[in-house]
Amino acid sequence: MPDPQLAQLIDHHEISKVLIRYAHALDARDWELLGTCFAADGVTDYGELGGINDGRERIVGLCRDALSGLDASQHLIGSVAIELNGDEASAVCYLQAQHVFKGADGGENFLVGGTYRDRLVRAPEGWLIAHRTLQASWVEGNPAVFELAAARWAKAQQPQA
Repeated sequence: MPDPQLAQLIDHHEISKVLIRYAHALDARDWELLGTCFAADGVTDYGELGGINDGRERIVGLCRDALSGLDASQHLIGSVAIELNGDEASAVCYLQAQHVFKGADGGENFLVGGTYRDRLVRAPEGWLIAHRTLQASWVEGNPAVFELAAARWAKAQQPQA
């Protein structure tokens, strides 16, 4: 039988890896990797920055549509706190996310600082986010960066004549 303290440390490590993998997937535009972070019936509530989204595919689609038209982004995760309860866990972590659209009128950058509050579940494939809430604490810069990125992405998806 495994040592309970060791099992708890491993769970903490695996949950931290999911939170970090989420940020890496966003910035690498690796939508398949992003999908590995969420339960199939996962839910996100990004508030004013993206609303409520039900299901892994919808979550990935929202992130793809919001970020693919950007020139760059960087999502930093820190101050992770995890509470375990058997095959469920809750996690809180801070984030700072920078979004860049080069040449945008009004500024090329839009930054968001806030907190992710997550509920995770243990699944056969490992720990997965079942519910994620973003609480934005502050924003800075040009929010039009997202509108420009979305327009660029939508245009790129149009069939070429």
